[in-house]
Amino acid sequence: MGKRASSPTGWTKCGRAISGDVVRKKQLEIILQKLSPHPSPSAELEQYMTPGGVAAALLQLANSQGDIAGKVVCDLGCGTGRLAVGAALLGAERVIGVDVDPTALEIAEQNAARAGVDIEWIRGDVNEFKRADTDTVIQNPPFGVQRRGADMVFLRKALQLAPVVYSLHKATPKNRAFIAERVKEMGAKITDRLELWFHIPRQFKFHTRRVHRFKVDLYRIEKGGKKW
Repeated sequence: MGKRASSPTGWTKCGRAISGDVVRKKQLEIILQKLSPHPSPSAELEQYMTPGGVAAALLQLANSQGDIAGKVVCDLGCGTGRLAVGAALLGAERVIGVDVDPTALEIAEQNAARAGVDIEWIRGDVNEFKRADTDTVIQNPPFGVQRRGADMVFLRKALQLAPVVYSLHKATPKNRAFIAERVKEMGAKITDRLELWFHIPRQFKFHTRRVHRFKVDLYRIEKGGKKW
């Protein structure tokens, strides 16, 4: 799994799978941005599709650290599969996407087929998911706005599954301090933090702007890593 199969024109180079050596961040961003979104996202589940640029930044950082190509990668709360598809395109040995929403997984499966990658999709509660062979977890968890503490449920599970985690969280001084303390309590360390712009198109009744833009932090966290 995670290997390239047949793909649409422009998604391969010289007939080979896209890898970290041949794909540029902008190319990956364009590919991921074209993937289909959720047709009826849930506000309660905070189903906001990861922007192509944010997804590409996470994946490129992870791949540059040797955490994608040839690895078993798990996308927790995968939604419609943008991060999982990107990991497969970058040469992950196996990619697993986990989500509680069957509709999201249907779209994710379609997106994977469109990209020509093989991904294992699992429907279930992230908190109950177990996998012994995971090398890297990538995730864009709920920000905890609708369900307080939802982001920490994902982060705790991610660190139970893998030695290396890439996770997106709202970028505020208070949140940074909170996450740093929780990570320490979980026996891990933040090795990198990258601030990125995240945009959400208007999709719920309570949204008042056409596009809402805010900053998020991309964290690389590992067990026993050097503190940033």
